[in-house]
Amino acid sequence: MKFTDKDILQIENKGLTLAKVQTQVELFESGLPFADLTAAATVGHGIVECTEDEKNKYIHRFEEQRNTVSIAKFVPASGAATRMFKSLFRFIEEFVPENETINSFINRTKDADLSLFFVGLEKLPFYDKVLENLKEFYPNYESWSNDKQKLLFAKTMLDEDKLNYGFYPKGLLPFHKYKDHLATAFEEHLFDGALYASTNKSTFLHFTISERHKEMFEEEFEKLQNIVESKTNTTFKLAFSYQKESTDTIAVTPKNEPFREDNGELTFRPSGHGALLENLNQLYTDVIFITNIDNVVVYKYEDKVAEYKKMLAGMLLEKQHQVFKYLEVLERGELSEQDLIEIAEFLANQLNVVISTEFEKYSKRYQIEYLFDKLNRPLRICGMVKNEGEPGGGPYWVKNESGQISLQIIESAQIDKDNKNQTKILESATHFNPVDLVCGIKNYKGEVFDLQKFTDPKSAFITMKTKAGKDLKALELPGLWNGSMAFWNTVFVEVPLITFNPVKTVTDLLKPTHQIK
Repeated sequence: MKFTDKDILQIENKGLTLAKVQTQVELFESGLPFADLTAAATVGHGIVECTEDEKNKYIHRFEEQRNTVSIAKFVPASGAATRMFKSLFRFIEEFVPENETINSFINRTKDADLSLFFVGLEKLPFYDKVLENLKEFYPNYESWSNDKQKLLFAKTMLDEDKLNYGFYPKGLLPFHKYKDHLATAFEEHLFDGALYASTNKSTFLHFTISERHKEMFEEEFEKLQNIVESKTNTTFKLAFSYQKESTDTIAVTPKNEPFREDNGELTFRPSGHGALLENLNQLYTDVIFITNIDNVVVYKYEDKVAEYKKMLAGMLLEKQHQVFKYLEVLERGELSEQDLIEIAEFLANQLNVVISTEFEKYSKRYQIEYLFDKLNRPLRICGMVKNEGEPGGGPYWVKNESGQISLQIIESAQIDKDNKNQTKILESATHFNPVDLVCGIKNYKGEVFDLQKFTDPKSAFITMKTKAGKDLKALELPGLWNGSMAFWNTVFVEVPLITFNPVKTVTDLLKPTHQIK
């Protein structure tokens, strides 16, 4: 595919290279393979189930070491809250109170989420705030019909010239209502982080945000800092980073030609949360907790959730300690046959690495190289929650193009639903991925790995989108905890449902873990 000089200048101004863009176009042309699932990861076959004693042992290990290691909490927080209010945006656009009732609208559109929103309206954390603004914007509010009042309530929440909640980053929306104030998800992450991500009474949190929201986050922290530090007896250090333009991907037409703007320029799009691997690679801490911005709870559940974070971190520290010991021994090269078998068994039994069937035939020198390579990788301990509903994205054993089998977190979009064998494996899944990771990104010498070397570019996604009424194909980089971590050493651990409390739609705020009473 030929690009003009003007195209090449645009590409370079974004921090991209022509070669990189051409590779992206080739991926559109060749298509991306589905994941090749060999089995669902289950308890005893890829997922560890800790006893109460084991849980306490790992927590104790973490508590013993937490002041001797550096810790960070990494929170992807760049998304606007627009999707949370999808149902309400549609309601505002389509509902005409003079033509039908809200009940008939709900029945016609089969919108159960909208129904739940109005049933639980007074329990939403921002109910009083919206009502107060509503009466200012619409002084005659009380003279309207009940249905019209509800429409005006939704408009007060979402209209650009009013509260404009759809514009807000999700992290700065009121999530919880306490006696004396409304708490944002951002605030809850500060309190939550102090419980398990602090070391020597200092807590470091790194939020990936949209650049346009930076001032809003800084203002919120300025408002909260003294209160949170006083209540937690902890000082906070915050860092904000943005998804880099150099991680954007080119968009193409359905015929794989560059999609162009009206002015002839190439169209580029943000490439999904996989782009945040570069942001993660900026950290230099020993232990990194990763959790999504919307996965928080009200204060009465925080200690319970923190227990399991500490358990995962304790497991990371224990396994990493053994990995580093083995790497030092392998580097010296003075090993007996029994030593090599012990290390191979550790990889297989503790890190789920499938050892080559040819291993015993290798020369001793190559066995050492092989084991060293398998051990010397970033390490992640991932919480996994039992399926409550439909199986989807979660932990699977997967075969790559080289025929190697490994544990991976796979999204449902990566699975070929037309393949009966693959759908059978999908349906046998017992757990899903709540995005609850503890990571070690340093090697045994204390150096940070180049995380780009451990990704699988073939596990990217191609999705169909529209722009200005025209169809386009978009490319998303391998997800941060999916293909971006494909060649990390991985341990999956069962954690309870209490650790998974995302707010995907506004009505999720009505669930018990987001309510004080």
